[in-house]
Amino acid sequence: MIRLARYMRPYLWPALFSVIFVFLQSLANLYLPTLMADIVDTGVVKGDLPYIYKMGAYMLLVTLAAGVLTVLANYLASKVAAGFGRDVRNKMFSHVETFSLKEFDQVGTSSLITRTTNDIAQIEQVYMMILKMMTMAPLMCIGGIIMAISKDAKLSLVLVVALPLLIISISVLARKGMPYFKAIQKKMDRLNLILREELTGIRVIRSFNRTKHEVQRFDEANKDITQTSIRINQIMSAAMPLMMLIMNLSMVAIVWFGGLRINSGSMQVGDLMAFIQYAMQIMFSVLMGAMMFIMIPRAQISATRVNEVLDIQPDIQDTKRNGSEKIDENEQGVEFQNVTFSYPGAEKPALSDISFTAQVGETTAIIGGTGTGKSTLLNLIPRYFDATHGSVRINGADVKTFSLDKLRRMIGYVPQKSVLFTGTVADNIRYGNERATDEEIEEAARTAQADDFIREMEEGYDSVIAQGGKNISGGQKQRLAIARALARQAEVYLLDDSFSALDYRTDARLMSALGRVTQSAALIIVAQRVSTVLHADKIIVLDDGRIVGMGTHDQLIKTCAVYKEIVDSQLDKEELA
Repeated sequence: MIRLARYMRPYLWPALFSVIFVFLQSLANLYLPTLMADIVDTGVVKGDLPYIYKMGAYMLLVTLAAGVLTVLANYLASKVAAGFGRDVRNKMFSHVETFSLKEFDQVGTSSLITRTTNDIAQIEQVYMMILKMMTMAPLMCIGGIIMAISKDAKLSLVLVVALPLLIISISVLARKGMPYFKAIQKKMDRLNLILREELTGIRVIRSFNRTKHEVQRFDEANKDITQTSIRINQIMSAAMPLMMLIMNLSMVAIVWFGGLRINSGSMQVGDLMAFIQYAMQIMFSVLMGAMMFIMIPRAQISATRVNEVLDIQPDIQDTKRNGSEKIDENEQGVEFQNVTFSYPGAEKPALSDISFTAQVGETTAIIGGTGTGKSTLLNLIPRYFDATHGSVRINGADVKTFSLDKLRRMIGYVPQKSVLFTGTVADNIRYGNERATDEEIEEAARTAQADDFIREMEEGYDSVIAQGGKNISGGQKQRLAIARALARQAEVYLLDDSFSALDYRTDARLMSALGRVTQSAALIIVAQRVSTVLHADKIIVLDDGRIVGMGTHDQLIKTCAVYKEIVDSQLDKEELA
């Protein structure tokens, strides 16, 4: 938590004034029992009504002042804590955005969500408590002890016995509860993971009639976290009765021994009443301190989890050399030079010794069986991963010499799984180029063969797309994703198996339209179907992470056994279609 305290710097003055107001509020609260004692000992005992009214007015003023100070202190503390939480969440999100796919896999999406929301909320809550209590608790405790001793030193011996008992009890309970606080955060990650899987995979779950299985899986995780929460609450629930028992026994002892002191003439009634108030303040300040010491270790666990994410240094480092890349105008396109790539911990490379060039104005297609490295190859171009050996070059310059911002602005990318966002159709296409005009959006949609079905929608380009594109078909999602990439007007287009949900006729029309539009750009497509790559200028055949064939369809059908096998396996299906 100390490391995260640096995010409090912008709120130093509000935090300081909050502490000052708490300090003044505490002084006011400490002064009230003395005023009450004076009213009883001087006003009530002597029957001096003017004195009672006068001191009563003072008490009212002090109480009002304490109330105003409490409101101001709480407002400032809440403002500081909320601002801190906002800044840490922003920092967390912006840092996570720099992660490569490796770091996402390392932490896990569900854990990142928990750390960005639940963990930061825990820290935010504790910082607010610290601002409100770190001054009040010690001041009320020390000030209360001083004032109690000033009323009657011998009666204060009751507190010498009560306070250690109170502190020991709290310490024992906190030590028992701490392991459960650590466990519950991990179990929250697990619950979020299952919930996310079930919500995103609801169609698969229903299609395989696995609803009961998933409900049971969620129920087990939910019961696990519930049992841990119950155990924590059982331990913490023992705290209040134990604290109240000690406090009430202390009050009984104070009243008993205080009565004896009054009978002996060593103490006045007003002083006893004030002493009781100070004893209550002392014990409640100990309770406040105990609450802080219980919450701080829990927040420390959350802070450790947040710092773990903030400490992760992404493998893909941005060069920050905006505009300084050396580009060879004679080398336009994408070039792979002896590229090898291995996933962390993998037994063998996913790609081995890949070399080819995708020229501007040409369509380069990549085909191969499942798991041959086609998508991995595309991911090296926008630097979702970096090549282990060799280099990937765009327009003659190594992609590592570009700033990530400039590199990715040069690329129009369509992922294997089409991702759409909540908003209108136009908003989703404009996501690729926020400056795109309505005419450019419509042109991109026409090229992607999406204009017809968009205009058939009730609101046309203003029709709302549901979260994840759940209200349109898979083929429509793919075409909108392609339109989004085309709206970028990029130098390189990467289409990762973006035709799988299209019928053969739409596939053919789309490939023809892409060929016309991308005359000034390099087009690289990954496909499973031969019909998609049939008329490509260059077809690259991958097998087990290696290039086993390169050329046109006519050349490969004669020279590449792997390609011929793929063609033969699809021939009947395509003829029937």
